[in-house]
Amino acid sequence: MTKVKCAIIGSGNIGTDLMIKIMRMSKTLEMAAMVGIDPESDGLKRAARLGVATTHDGVEGLQALPVYPEIGIVFDATSAGAHARHDRLLQADGKQVIDLTPAAIGPYVVPPVNLDAMRDAPNVNMVTCGGQATIPIVAAVASVAPVTYAEIVASISSRSAGPGTRANIDEFTETTSRAIREVGGAGAGKAIIVLNPAEPPLIMRDTVYCLAQTQDREAVRIAIEKMVAEVQAYVPGYRLKQAVQFEVIGDNAPLRIPGVAEAATGLKVSVFLEVEGAGHYLPAYAGNLDIMTSAALKTAERLVDLRREKAA
Repeated sequence: MTKVKCAIIGSGNIGTDLMIKIMRMSKTLEMAAMVGIDPESDGLKRAARLGVATTHDGVEGLQALPVYPEIGIVFDATSAGAHARHDRLLQADGKQVIDLTPAAIGPYVVPPVNLDAMRDAPNVNMVTCGGQATIPIVAAVASVAPVTYAEIVASISSRSAGPGTRANIDEFTETTSRAIREVGGAGAGKAIIVLNPAEPPLIMRDTVYCLAQTQDREAVRIAIEKMVAEVQAYVPGYRLKQAVQFEVIGDNAPLRIPGVAEAATGLKVSVFLEVEGAGHYLPAYAGNLDIMTSAALKTAERLVDLRREKAA
């Protein structure tokens, strides 16, 4: 079966890791072009050594490459601010865009939750690393019972937070909070990111709290464990750190959640996760970047399959 040619805009850590994943692992995609703005970046140099077409002239340089008309999918691994302009140019040329920034121009996609519903979306957004790690858990709980409120805390190593991540902290919290509601299915949501300066660097850790309107602990536990297995299928280093924790919040001691409820009750579900990177380009502690590139690869491959099925 013919592979679909793709390009990556952004030759930093995320873009370079994604390139290596495509070249090593994908039976659906062919790496055709790597785009950056720094000719001395390791990503561009590595791409050139691997025989991939490169340009350091940004999206205009991509459009000028001879291979550009053959490219079907473009991944954007730059920044939220830059993505809006990139998307306008790429959409005008009929390219499928997969956005790894928090720009959220297109609909949010979390592969095990809503990917199949996005087959016709010309631009899909991969939310954030914290969103990819935690929204599947919120969605799993919401599949069993209404979730009044969900809160996630993503803790990542400072070393794995590059300039793009640091510049997009506000977008991270806003985008993830919205996706907790819109994709995860929570009535209200909150996202917090922690940059951990510990040495040696720590693996990505994520904590998910949900307040669910159920007392069926076993149904919740089964749904969460099933979802963890689905994510592990494309992110092998994704795992529960311990058993799912439960606490009944009764009328005698309700939670007071600002902006949500004066007296919230239900089953408090606490989930503790760890995400270890695959080590394709980035160190194992950079699970926050690995889950983004893994989710983006899974999304692109599935979109290709869905469209081929539709055309058959």
